[in-house]
Amino acid sequence: MRKLSMDDLNRPTIEEFQEQKKLPITIILDSIRSLHNVGSIFRTADGFAVEKIILCGITGQPPHREIEKTALGATNSILWEYEKDIAEAISSLKEKNYKVIAIEQAENSQFLNNYSPSPDEKYALILGNEVHGVSNEAMEMIDECLEIPQFGTKHSLNVVVSAGIVLWDFASKLEFKV
Repeated sequence: MRKLSMDDLNRPTIEEFQEQKKLPITIILDSIRSLHNVGSIFRTADGFAVEKIILCGITGQPPHREIEKTALGATNSILWEYEKDIAEAISSLKEKNYKVIAIEQAENSQFLNNYSPSPDEKYALILGNEVHGVSNEAMEMIDECLEIPQFGTKHSLNVVVSAGIVLWDFASKLEFKV
């Protein structure tokens, strides 16, 4: 077996990426405090070709050295915007017919593995603060809540790991292909 070279990967240019089909997902970052986590989520979003990232609250914004350290240029390929007020961000997406889903451990949450996204829907996935999770303000506005099943003693995943798991799950269930 041979590892693929950079040439073998056939990566699109930023311009080609911006024109290609996108996974019908916008990610909302609800006061993510670590700039490394923000950068890693940009890189993960690029890997799954999501539509956009909305940075809310205290979430750091590009350009920033600590974001770029883990984003590796994905801040140039992924569309993003900043909205201080998460309620404004959610309201705007709801007006555009996005289904707003928190990724959180909560009463009446549904396990991710049991959720079936529809190819006819657009989704806004909220990822919360590393300590406090998705804000109560956002939780009051969501349409659904998904929880990643966990089996260990911590019942806590890094926000970037959660983003990767959820995006992979949605991409595979929607049979997303460019």
